[in-house]
Amino acid sequence: MSDRDRTSANGGMETSYGFRKVAEGEKQALVNDVFHKVAKRYDIMNDIMSAGLHRAWKDAMIAALNPRKDAAYRTLDVAGGTGDIAFRIVEASNRLAHATVLDINGSMLAVGADRAAKKGLSANLDFVEANAEELPFENNTFDAYTIAFGIRNVPRIDVALSEAYRVLKRGGRLLVLEFSEVEMPLLDRFYDAWSFKAIPQFGKMVTGEAEPYQYLVESIRKFPNQADFAEMIRTAGFSRVSFTNYTGGIAALHSGWKL
Repeated sequence: MSDRDRTSANGGMETSYGFRKVAEGEKQALVNDVFHKVAKRYDIMNDIMSAGLHRAWKDAMIAALNPRKDAAYRTLDVAGGTGDIAFRIVEASNRLAHATVLDINGSMLAVGADRAAKKGLSANLDFVEANAEELPFENNTFDAYTIAFGIRNVPRIDVALSEAYRVLKRGGRLLVLEFSEVEMPLLDRFYDAWSFKAIPQFGKMVTGEAEPYQYLVESIRKFPNQADFAEMIRTAGFSRVSFTNYTGGIAALHSGWKL
């Protein structure tokens, strides 16, 4: 197996910092550094990484979730520091739902809290600095757990999925939006060229840093493919597990229920 091969449902992301193999326990600090560097330009970064398509994919994610228009509806958005998903959930609920935004990175959370205040959404949100592998919440707390383009940056994905299952209420839903394996041959070749040649250069032009973008595109290639990740979700205890490809598999939305 080469350093560029995808990891599988059996793991491997915990020691993979892009194409570089790192010691167990070393990855989190390296990933934190990436997001401290890009926090203020995170939306621009997502536009570069997805050619702007992340906005449509996120809208599709919220449509799939279809949050209840109910003040008792509680969601947890993990690795969502800048608030992108949480804001959409609150707006889709007619500003009735409550969303907790959890991120391990304080720089990202600061951007999100500032954006929430400007949008007049602070009353519907709270921001928590914590690790996806050790959620500081009681069992059976949330109606939904969402994570968009963040699960591949969590070292122990299996632990994070088990934690998601624990904090969801019975009948609660997991939705994971993540870059995935492109399933169209011509698109595959184009996307590889775009990812490895263009994205780090655009990143350097926009932020002055190429290295964070190099890590991010490599981490996409290491992440388990759609079927393997779906198997990881099943292993964590979720039922009715499914996925939907977006744009030929550049991204995929994974769904599971705690039944």
